[in-house]
Amino acid sequence: MAVCVLTSFLKLMENQMKILFISLGCDKNLVDSEYMLGMIAEEQIELTDNEAEADIIIINTCCFIGDAKEESINTILEMAKYKETGKLKGLIVTGCLAQRYKEEIEKELPEVDALIGTNSCHHIVEAIREVASGRRYRRFDTLEGLPGLFKKRSVTTGGHYAYLKIAEGCDKHCTYCIIPAIRGSYRSIPMEDLVERAKGLVSMGVRELILVAQETTVYGIDLYGHKALGALLDRLNGIGELRWIRILYCYPEEIDDTLIDAILRNDKVCHYLDIPIQHSADSILRRMGRKTSHDDIVALIKKLRERIPDICIRTTLISGFPGETDKMHEEMAEFVNEMEFDRLGVFVYSLEEGTPAEQFPDQVDEEVKLARKEEIMELQREVSYENNEVLRGKVLTAFVEGKVADENVYVGRTYRDAPGVDGYVFIHTGKELMTGEFVEVKITGVYEYDLIGELMDEPSE
Repeated sequence: MAVCVLTSFLKLMENQMKILFISLGCDKNLVDSEYMLGMIAEEQIELTDNEAEADIIIINTCCFIGDAKEESINTILEMAKYKETGKLKGLIVTGCLAQRYKEEIEKELPEVDALIGTNSCHHIVEAIREVASGRRYRRFDTLEGLPGLFKKRSVTTGGHYAYLKIAEGCDKHCTYCIIPAIRGSYRSIPMEDLVERAKGLVSMGVRELILVAQETTVYGIDLYGHKALGALLDRLNGIGELRWIRILYCYPEEIDDTLIDAILRNDKVCHYLDIPIQHSADSILRRMGRKTSHDDIVALIKKLRERIPDICIRTTLISGFPGETDKMHEEMAEFVNEMEFDRLGVFVYSLEEGTPAEQFPDQVDEEVKLARKEEIMELQREVSYENNEVLRGKVLTAFVEGKVADENVYVGRTYRDAPGVDGYVFIHTGKELMTGEFVEVKITGVYEYDLIGELMDEPSE
């Protein structure tokens, strides 16, 4: 039977089989996609961005919240149509939706030919071979340990910045979150492996590494018996051509002086932290299963700003969590106004099957959730504009990401901006700049989320 599978696969190869790869969801999911793309590239299989040309379509799915689940399902249904209107021979679904709803997908979406779980993405080529032979495929390894080692990664972010996923899974078990069930417990990737992966990315031209995990701040505790993010920063800081290191997803209760010291002593670490706090009311934080209080959060933000005066703090909140009253919402708005976060996003609470919060009483009406979200975001727009106004006249280093068509304006990011979620600086200059360059920019104007600047002197190396 294996011979038949290989023969069918080779026939498709001879006919220049083409694969379309769709990656949905978060940056952590994107890392998985890039490793799968690397494995596909090693097989010299051609990729396409044209659905009608694809022999096989792979969708790496997300189901973190309701909107993400809906997007994943709609994408599967949309791509499945190409079995009738295109040349599609196989549809492969990987990632969180596949892991969480494998039985439902097999029963209700017969168009799907292969399902691969979150800890099994290293089997993607095997799945392609099986599907190419006309056979169905299903692979769900236990949510223990780490996926198989990857030799190659195809970076899809433009080549000058990349995400470095430092761990899998989560042990926090917040009452609204399904991640531990679909990603497993927290498993750190060994430091030596991460340093080698980072060096490989830098050798490919990456100048900014963005550290991600469900939670970065407890990195290493399962391997080394203590939190080792600071030690990892020390190692990464020594990579020669690397320019910036950015840290995302830091749980507030885990940020300590050891981590702050590491940020301060390593010059490549951006003075930027993403700290998802989710709410400011103690009663809601307890219902969420969070390990911090209102006063803890205030004290942490104060400490960070005292020790790292130029730090940029990003956070996320959830509006409309079960039990949230009008008064609690108003108190959170006041909290946002007082804390003056540099960056802030708001998610509407999404009721997720299988989570404790699904059974909580006092569920909030959907329209109320949305209205509360918009109120917080409107307030944050004012806070953000005022924060940006303080930067007027200052000189900041910017990472060039592209050019505005037909204008002498380039688009860049400062240390204060993570890609995809934060703002940009629009750089006015008559000089020609290259994507991936770092330049000095004087801020001359501000918007609510973006900056305007002029190039200072020559581009820096």
